[in-house]
Amino acid sequence: MNTQLFINGRFCPAADGATLATLNPHDNSVIADVSMAGPADIELAIKAAKATLPAWSRMAAMDRGRLLLKLADAIEANADELARLESIDTGHPLRDTKFLDVPRTAVTFRYFGGMADKFEGSVIPVEEGFLNYMLREPVGIVGQVVPWNFPLMFTSWKMAPALAAGNCIVMKPAELTPLSTLRIAELMAEVGFPDGVVNILPGLGQVAGQYIAEHNDIAKIAFTGSTETGKRIVRASADNLKKVQLELGGKGANIVFGDANLQAAINGAAFAIFHNQGQACIAGSRLILHKSIADEFLKKFIALAASIKIGNPLDMSTEMGPVTSLHHRDRVLSYVDIAREQGGEVLLGGKVPSDPSLAAGCYIEPTIVRAKPTDRVSQEEVFGPFVSVTTFETDEEALAIANGTEYGLGGGLWTNNLQRAHQFAGKMRSGMVWINCYKRVNPGSPFGGFGKSGYGREMGFEVMREYTQVKSVWVNVDANLKPFYPR
Repeated sequence: MNTQLFINGRFCPAADGATLATLNPHDNSVIADVSMAGPADIELAIKAAKATLPAWSRMAAMDRGRLLLKLADAIEANADELARLESIDTGHPLRDTKFLDVPRTAVTFRYFGGMADKFEGSVIPVEEGFLNYMLREPVGIVGQVVPWNFPLMFTSWKMAPALAAGNCIVMKPAELTPLSTLRIAELMAEVGFPDGVVNILPGLGQVAGQYIAEHNDIAKIAFTGSTETGKRIVRASADNLKKVQLELGGKGANIVFGDANLQAAINGAAFAIFHNQGQACIAGSRLILHKSIADEFLKKFIALAASIKIGNPLDMSTEMGPVTSLHHRDRVLSYVDIAREQGGEVLLGGKVPSDPSLAAGCYIEPTIVRAKPTDRVSQEEVFGPFVSVTTFETDEEALAIANGTEYGLGGGLWTNNLQRAHQFAGKMRSGMVWINCYKRVNPGSPFGGFGKSGYGREMGFEVMREYTQVKSVWVNVDANLKPFYPR
């Protein structure tokens, strides 16, 4: 397993020799010491990207796509290894990394491999005597920052469209979970990506991330992470006015109406908040229940949450693993005290499991808290297996609660009323809305939010626009066209 920086097609130590231990959140044992990039390393990566950018951006789009398709094949051929590595490094249950994370990673590279030669310019109808056409060109060298919650999957979300569009990449995976991204770098070298097209530099956010955000040769930065860090990136990017794409926090509203299929809504709500231990920006972390079904829903929902099997993520029967670090575990648990201080009622969980075999890890029980819509646990992103519950009586009240936060990433609703479903989808202040489902993603469907959830979009044709810039070309096609100032 390579744990060094990947620069110009080769693995190398950091220039200053810096390393950081990456830990297994199941028991906090050291998996490996990983090189941590500093400014000197980033300069080398940018130099390599600049040298190869002209040839890479001019390469036939079909050939760039073919390399992405080969990478998708390589990911599938190494699926078991990648799934296990992701589970060890992040705490995701193996059943999720094997059947969700790795397949989604491969399908994203495959989708954009097919997209590479299908993203077209256009001809614009202008006045007679002129041809005006629009070209979409790569922005150049892009800096990409991958979060620690879904590192393998988000590596593909960031990398695949940028490469399909002809850009070169300097990517910083999260210092907590860099291993699967480094393994992708190995596979890229194996399938024949040119040296310097992709450079992977694990590093600290305040060092490597800040340097990438500020660098004048980085034409765009794409970041997934917290809203506060996103604000710092915007400020850091101002000096050279680089393009910025942000996918930030969320506080997903999950509304259950009185006419919903109750069992489907219960199962969907559990997946919405407890999948990946709730460490998802689109998690359904606010459960908004119609009063007519609230008691029955909660009785069954609490029973289901209490039955979730918590344990070693490498055990295929485990349904919920640890959160990714002890620091984050303690942060999530601090919201239990905050809820109680504001009059909330803990209906389930709110503590670490009693199982002594899990004591050394970063485990938290599924936590359900009854709280007011204005309470901190209903307004702030907890980012754990922690859901706040409130009730409503009218559709207008439900909509007001759903839209009553600064975030606007994803939200869902459960109803058999088709008219209501479409009305709410239009009125919810959210970049994504799921009806009678939750947390569905696909590489062809735009992913992103409103407000403090950021701007720009991942996935689909929308993200190809994010990684290109428009050039308008005017051609005089009429030799007899009268000049404006005849002589």
